[in-house]
Amino acid sequence: MKKILFVINTLGGAGAERALLELLTRFTPEKYEVSLYILLGQGELIHQVPAYVRILNREYSDGSVLSRRGKVLLNKRLLKRIFIRKAIFRDSPYLVRNLGKMLKKGKIWPDKLLWRVMSDSGQPILKHFDLAVAYLEGGSTYFVHDYVDAEKKAAFIHVDYERAGYSRSLDKDCYREFDRIFTVSDEVKQSFLNVYPECSGRTYVFHNLINQEEIRRKAELPGGFEDSYDGKRILTVGRLTAQKAYEFSIDAMKLLKDHGVKARWYVLGEGELREKLQFKINKLGLKDDFILMGARENPFPYYKQCDLYVHASRFEGKSIAIQEAQTLGCTLVVSDCSGNREQVEPGVDGMMCRLDAKEICDTVEALLKDEEKCRKLGKKAAEKSFLEDKDVLKPFDF
Repeated sequence: MKKILFVINTLGGAGAERALLELLTRFTPEKYEVSLYILLGQGELIHQVPAYVRILNREYSDGSVLSRRGKVLLNKRLLKRIFIRKAIFRDSPYLVRNLGKMLKKGKIWPDKLLWRVMSDSGQPILKHFDLAVAYLEGGSTYFVHDYVDAEKKAAFIHVDYERAGYSRSLDKDCYREFDRIFTVSDEVKQSFLNVYPECSGRTYVFHNLINQEEIRRKAELPGGFEDSYDGKRILTVGRLTAQKAYEFSIDAMKLLKDHGVKARWYVLGEGELREKLQFKINKLGLKDDFILMGARENPFPYYKQCDLYVHASRFEGKSIAIQEAQTLGCTLVVSDCSGNREQVEPGVDGMMCRLDAKEICDTVEALLKDEEKCRKLGKKAAEKSFLEDKDVLKPFDF
């Protein structure tokens, strides 16, 4: 029986975490002994882990990593962790060196610096594995590389590596020593290989897995919009982070309102920018027009009930939210960025525009006025079938 360990940073309700849960369901307990270690020991999706997967964490909180309460718990945990095995002191030269490089580039990524400390203060895993898989960039990758005893090691890349703030210096060139690297799209692969060209011979595309039948089933369950609004409903699903560029969507909603378009924009998701975004919403007089609804355990009824789905982000790896919207036949508007370009064919199964408030507004307004075009685009999106290879686990047999 093959012993496999997966390591992920958290089990919050984001796309990569949900993709991991779907992947874990493919490993049958008759053939595989699967273990899971969550580096930061927190996340609300822990209860969705298949029963046959062994959770190695000695301590764990099922609080959301993005909610206010969850962030308080996480920050307490992080504060405690930085002193474990004197990690913060041991990593000081690394932190100073990479902070200096970030300052020269004009952008500081505090989370990227912190991942090294979190890896170096992780729980010891005193077991040997046939394969250890780091399912996210940063902390989980560093932990698998430095602290896990395994015959083979693999790492996943879910983001546009260059734009997400990673570098060879932050990684300490660790990807050079992984036996296999999986990226979730062709564009993510190319972005990674721009930095690590020597890894081209062992880097493969492994698309996120989704269960379309389950998505359609959950879309029929009770839930969805509870207000009595009778105008057009626009939906976005995603974390409230800088990557998702919500400031452009908020400005686009202001333009739509100024144009007299009867629409309301709803966002499902949580994140560190909630207060900042809500301030902007209130300042522009959009309190009743652009609504931050928080995260939902079952977002699928909202997809089914919306008139338009908008995914205007700065960059993506491969968006599970877009795949979910397509599965449920949503009319899509996406920004022209990495990841999105592989998922939507402009004018065929959705529309694409620059990440610009006026362009988003113009594209959305035109679609909301053309119900026939919306119907055709949504119908074409719904025809997409995200079929997986018959032997989906073959890439893990090496």
